[in-house]
Amino acid sequence: MTSSAGALRPNRLLAGLSDVAWDRVRHHLVPVHLPLRKVLYEPGVKCDNVYFPTTAIVSLQYELANGACSELAVVGNEGVVGIALILNGDTIASRAVVDRPGNACRLDAPTLKEEFCRGGAMRDWLLRYTQVLIAEMAQTAVCNRHHSVDQQMCRWLAGRLDRQHSSELIATHELIAAGLGVRRESVTAAAASLRHSGVIRYRRGHIVVLDRRALEERCCECYMAVKQESDRLLQIPARLSNAGAPKSHTYRRALPIVEYATPGPPVSTRKYSERMTAPIRG
Repeated sequence: MTSSAGALRPNRLLAGLSDVAWDRVRHHLVPVHLPLRKVLYEPGVKCDNVYFPTTAIVSLQYELANGACSELAVVGNEGVVGIALILNGDTIASRAVVDRPGNACRLDAPTLKEEFCRGGAMRDWLLRYTQVLIAEMAQTAVCNRHHSVDQQMCRWLAGRLDRQHSSELIATHELIAAGLGVRRESVTAAAASLRHSGVIRYRRGHIVVLDRRALEERCCECYMAVKQESDRLLQIPARLSNAGAPKSHTYRRALPIVEYATPGPPVSTRKYSERMTAPIRG
């Protein structure tokens, strides 16, 4: 059995924990399935748990009094939903909605706070991720104010592709428009332009990216700015190989994963392990 963090802990923050921290936390992690559009948190409501997505993607949104909303940030297997708990806030100001159905690991708030107060690996990674999240929110605000809908949509699509292993996205024009805070007709026009250029194809509820490079080239600078900051702060250290690892590295079992069929071909455990443990260049 490999001791690879990626095979055992398919969330980047969990993969970055030291062996000692992982042994303390893993017994408290509960694997859950997050269905599409499930609301994990409402603004002002006390948070009892946090979620470490593994295959699910969660959108953090802010809704105005008139019902209009806009996406602040998106969380996938690089982060955690409910980070406000480590900042001595039992509630969050935004709504957390599942944007792509999939799996996650749920951790109760007392365990998270206890581990954070130890001052070890968990605190280090959570603080790093907090900085990433702040950077993403700031960049999103700038992007929504200064860049075209076409550029914003490309950033929206590319950011989600970074968090999944399929080129197919579950999204309607209405969903994207709500996330960007723009008119649906503007998103429809941008999607038509991308399809005409051979970058995407779509049918209602599904968008398939055909040319990832072309998509990224049409993104504004905000996409790469956020990606580089995330890669810089959330690099996963290489793990020991089985040959030189103590026995404690070899008896661990992977967390049980809830069965769920997602679009696209399956990714082998070996390839996924290599991806999660390789140094990330920023």
